[in-house]
Amino acid sequence: MTRIFSGISRAPDLMFSRLALSRISRTSVDLLKVQNELVTGKAINNPSDDPVRMATVLELDDRLERSEQRQRNISHAQAALGIIDNALGDAHDVGLSAKEIALTQIGFGSSTTERRGQAVVVQSMIDTLLNLSNRKGVAGHIFGGSEPNSAPFVQMGSGFRYMASGDGLLNELFTGSSIPITTTPDGIGGTSARVRGMVDLNPGLTAGTKLSDLRGGRGLGITPNSVEFSFSGGATASIDFTGAQTAGDITTRLTAAIRQYENDYNVTILGPGGVSTSGGGISIDVAPGEQLDFFEIGDGVTARDLGLTADTPFSFTSTNPDGADLAPRLTWSTPISALAGVTGPLGSIRIGNNSASVVVDLSTASTLEDVKSRIESAGVGARVELNAAGTGIDIFSEVAAGARGALSVAEVAGSDFTATRLGVRSFSSGTRLAEFNFGRGVQIVDGFHDPTTGAPDPTKDIDFTITLGDANSTTITVDLRPVDMTDVGTLLGRINSQIADALTAANLPADSLVAGLGDDGNGIRLLQDSTFTSAISVAANNNSQAADQLGLLGAGYDVASSTLMGRDTAKARVDGLFSDLIDLRDALNADDTSGIGIAGEHLEATLTVLAERRGAIGGLAQRVDEALVYEQDVATLDEQVRSQLRDVDFTEAASRFSLLQTQLQAGLQATAAAGNRTLLDFLG
Repeated sequence: MTRIFSGISRAPDLMFSRLALSRISRTSVDLLKVQNELVTGKAINNPSDDPVRMATVLELDDRLERSEQRQRNISHAQAALGIIDNALGDAHDVGLSAKEIALTQIGFGSSTTERRGQAVVVQSMIDTLLNLSNRKGVAGHIFGGSEPNSAPFVQMGSGFRYMASGDGLLNELFTGSSIPITTTPDGIGGTSARVRGMVDLNPGLTAGTKLSDLRGGRGLGITPNSVEFSFSGGATASIDFTGAQTAGDITTRLTAAIRQYENDYNVTILGPGGVSTSGGGISIDVAPGEQLDFFEIGDGVTARDLGLTADTPFSFTSTNPDGADLAPRLTWSTPISALAGVTGPLGSIRIGNNSASVVVDLSTASTLEDVKSRIESAGVGARVELNAAGTGIDIFSEVAAGARGALSVAEVAGSDFTATRLGVRSFSSGTRLAEFNFGRGVQIVDGFHDPTTGAPDPTKDIDFTITLGDANSTTITVDLRPVDMTDVGTLLGRINSQIADALTAANLPADSLVAGLGDDGNGIRLLQDSTFTSAISVAANNNSQAADQLGLLGAGYDVASSTLMGRDTAKARVDGLFSDLIDLRDALNADDTSGIGIAGEHLEATLTVLAERRGAIGGLAQRVDEALVYEQDVATLDEQVRSQLRDVDFTEAASRFSLLQTQLQAGLQATAAAGNRTLLDFLG
C-alpha cells in the first residue's frame, strides 16, 4: 500500500495558483513594457521608469523647445534683414542711376531740351523711391521706425513727409544682442534737426513741477525721505517727505512742519512770504535776525537733493531766503511764465518749409505744449521736440523737399525777436557757418602770395566789395580770415570792423553802414545811411564764393529802409535720396549746371551713407547667420544626449522581447503541467 511520508511538505492549490499567476503577470508586464518601448522608440516613457534619467530628459526637452523658439526668432530676423538689405540695395541703384544722369548733364554738351527730358526720368526715379520706401517686411513697413503699421512716407505738396518716429523694432536674440526688424530711413529721407534750440530756457520751479522732472541739488534727482531742521540753534524736529510727488507737496509739508514747530516752542519762524518756490529752488522767508537750518538723517540725501542744505551747509535767513537750484527739466507742461531764459512775452515766428511760409502766433501760448501744438498744426510738416538735455526745444522738418523746400525759422517784425529768445531761429548770431548752404559752408580766399616775390598779397585775399549808395560810391573791401568763419556773430564782427575802418578813412559817420540781422526774416542785412540815394551793391573779388554763399550776391534792396536784404543760406534741408533727386530734377528743369553739380555732390554723399548702412545690415545678417549655426549645433548636441538617455536600443529590446516571450510560454506550460497534478499522482 502506497503512503505519503510525513516529511514531504505540501502547499494549498490556491497558493500555488496565485504564485504562478504572479510570475506570469510580471512576465506579461515586462513584455508589455518592451512592446511599448518598441512601439514608441523610447526606453523610458514614465518618470517611474527611471527618475534620474527622466529628470534629465525633461530638462533637455525644455532646452530644445526654447531652442526651437530661438531659431524661429533668428529666422524672423534673417528674413527682416534680407528685406531691408534688398531695399537699401535698390535705393542705392536708384542713386547710382541719378548720379550718372548728373555727371552726363553737368557739362556744356547737353541742351536744355535734353536736360528737361532727363528731368522726366528723375521724376520716375522719385516715384520708384516712394514705393520702395514704403516697402513692407515681416513686421510691417521696414522703414517705419517704431511705427511700422502705417506707410512712413506720404507725398505732401512738392515733397515727401516722414510720418513715423522711433529707432525701430528689435528682435532679441539669445546672445543678449538685438537685431532690427524695422529701421529708420537714413539715406532715403526722414527728418532734419539742424534747427536745434541754442538757448537754455532755464525753467523755474513751480508748485506743479514733478519731483521726477528735477535734477536736484546734487544733480542726481530727488530721493524724498525724512530730514531734520532746527530754528536758531534750538530743538530739532523732523519732516517726512516720503510719497511727495510735486514741488507743491514739498512746500506744503515744509509749511505744516514749521508751523507745528512754532506752536510747540512758541516761536515765530516764517515771515509773510512763508515757504514758496523762487527761480529754480525753494524759498523760505525767515523772520529777521533768525536762521533756519536743515540736516540729513543718518546717511540720507533728501535735504541736499531738495536744496535745503549742501555738502557745505548753509542757513536760511531773511537775507538768504533761497535754497540751492534744483535744475528743473523742461516738460510740455512747463508754463511760459516759468522760463527764466525767455524774457518778456512771446510774439510770432515765421516758419518756412516745403516751399510754404506761415506765421505762427505764440502770444497766447501758456505752456510749451501750446507752442508745440501751434507749430505742428501750422501745416508745413514741422515737428517740435524737447532736446535730450531738457534745456530747450528743437524744430524738425519732416518733409524731404530739396533745397527749395528747406526749413527756416525766422523773426516776424514787431515780435521782439521771439524766435531768437526761444533759441530756434535758424539764422542767428550763433548759427555755425559750417552749416550754411546745406553743410557746404562758406568758402573764402586766404593766404595768397605774389607769384614773383613770394610775399603775401593782401589784395588777393579780398572776398567781396561793398559799394555804398552815397554820392562818392564809397567802396569797402572785406577780407575774411579762417578765424572769422566760426559763426554768424563772429563773421558780422569782422565785417563791421572792416566797415568801420573804411568809413573812417572816407570821413563818413560811423553809422553810415552797419551789417547785422533784421527783426523780420532771415539773412544778413546791410543798413546804410537813409540820406544815401543809391542802392548798396556787393561784388565778389578774386573768384571768392563767400559773398554768394553768405546770400549777399543777388540780394534785394529795400528803398524804404535803405537796407540790402541778404538771402537766407542757412536753411535746414532733410538729407537723403528724396531731397537729392528733387534737387536734381529741379536743376535739370531750370537748366542750372551749378545746381546739377551740387545735386551730384549730395548724391555722392548719400550713396556713401546708403553703402555704409547696407554694410551695417550685412554685418548684422552675418551675426544672425552665425547665431543660427551655433543654435543648431547646440540643439543637435542636446538631441544626441536626449536620444542616448531616452531612446530605445531596438536590437537589445527585440532580444528581450523574444526572451520574455519564451519565458512567458515556459511559465504557462509549467503552470499548466503543475495544475494537472492531483493527490492521486502522489499515492503509491
